[in-house]
Amino acid sequence: MKDVKPVRYSYGITSALLAGGAAISLLTGYPAGAQVAQNDDLQLNDVVPRGGAPASFADLTAALQPAVVNISTRQSITVENTNPFAGTPFERFGRQRGGSGPQTREAQSLGSGFIVSADGYVVTNNHVVSPDARAELEEVTVTLPDGTEYPAELVGTDPQSDLAVLKIQRGTPFPFVRFGDSSQARVGDWVIAIGNPFGLGGTVTSGIVSAVYRNTGSGGAYDRYLQTDASINRGNSGGPLFDMQGNVIGINNAILSPSGGSVGIGLAIPAEDAAPIVNKLINGEEILRGYLGVQIQPVDEDIAEALGIPERRGELVQGVQPGEAAEKAGLQPGDVVLSVDGEDVTPDSTLSYIVANIAPGTTVPVTFIRNGDRRRVNVTVGRRPSEETLAQQQMFNNNDEAQNAMPEARENGVLEDTLGVSAVPVTPQIARQLGVAADTQGLAITGVDPNSDAARRGLSRGVIILGANGRGVGSVEELEAVIDSARSAGREAVLLRVQARGVSPTSVPVRLLED
Repeated sequence: MKDVKPVRYSYGITSALLAGGAAISLLTGYPAGAQVAQNDDLQLNDVVPRGGAPASFADLTAALQPAVVNISTRQSITVENTNPFAGTPFERFGRQRGGSGPQTREAQSLGSGFIVSADGYVVTNNHVVSPDARAELEEVTVTLPDGTEYPAELVGTDPQSDLAVLKIQRGTPFPFVRFGDSSQARVGDWVIAIGNPFGLGGTVTSGIVSAVYRNTGSGGAYDRYLQTDASINRGNSGGPLFDMQGNVIGINNAILSPSGGSVGIGLAIPAEDAAPIVNKLINGEEILRGYLGVQIQPVDEDIAEALGIPERRGELVQGVQPGEAAEKAGLQPGDVVLSVDGEDVTPDSTLSYIVANIAPGTTVPVTFIRNGDRRRVNVTVGRRPSEETLAQQQMFNNNDEAQNAMPEARENGVLEDTLGVSAVPVTPQIARQLGVAADTQGLAITGVDPNSDAARRGLSRGVIILGANGRGVGSVEELEAVIDSARSAGREAVLLRVQARGVSPTSVPVRLLED
């Protein structure tokens, strides 16, 4: 898969929806019409000739830049600090010097944003203001181009579309800009990006729209971007992408790059997808999205040839989630979904995107091909789960050798350091994928260090750890406690009770890794 990098400035914090229309004005606490947006009063014919390249972006920038802000966060991260003398006669010295146990450290991140109302609502990316699972957000500061800093309240976040809204306050109105209609953007249109790359403050870059509704292949309902060659780098996340009429047509979100820096492929969330979500976050409304419960694959040339259907049309159902909308309606693996509610499924309008924009509980017609026959069925759309739940549902669907490697993002460092495995608690969804009872208690292995004794003993991705040294383990902490107890007793191995797919439980001794 391509290297899709969220354009963040500091450490990684993970990378759209409800169809919107043109020029959306957000609700504010000020009387209607009392304030003028920075992009309302531009004399466009003087700034940018409609039929050609602008002589300069200076006037456009001067009008828009006051509404673009820098965003900084302060976070506390709890990390495990191992004792370098553990297991030696000097272990107690490490404890005396604070060499073991969790410690709290401070981290920061920087990004960009823009003000969308006179009373101070600020739009940015969720990954700019949301720390990872180990961290806790302490404070958010918004800095205006004149250097004035304001403490910001986190109004709402939407991780699935990677959007967030902040609120800042002062006695006088803020400069602000409006969303435009990204559906009118054309490949070749001029655009400018304003943001905070590498913490440098207000920086302006220009380019063109390189592609509309770019699908990067990463999957999901929100893999749908405006692509631009305007330079975007880490710290630009959350900043606006403006058209030549001064409207926000995109929110800078990610880059495709082999180096981590800009190589001319920047990605922005289209305004038509972002604006309705922003409105809901401002108004405190719950964001509900539709869900079918299928694993899908685009119809490429080979699939189209094999099935005798047009290429780049429809998506192949690879799997159906038990109990979800697709299964209830009778959809099966091998079906090719052509349209939903009259809208064709294409690379620019994927099945996930179409369904996510349908309200849960709505019944819609779905057209599909099965065994060469064109069919139609009514489906009552379900509610899309969280991204974490979706990841768990698909965690063991493709249990191949490549996925058996240890994950780059350490899921539970203690287990990896002692057993050479990473694991997650077995949920009913994971249990179904692994072919065991829904109420199974244990830990499902997600990765194994190939150099560990666990690998030599045959443990692999998808094997369930039911217990250790005679004790049941339903959580990572319970298994860690057994390992700690064994080490305290001077033992160099633990006896795991494990179950592989389709095999009766068995006991396997596994030697612990050396410090």
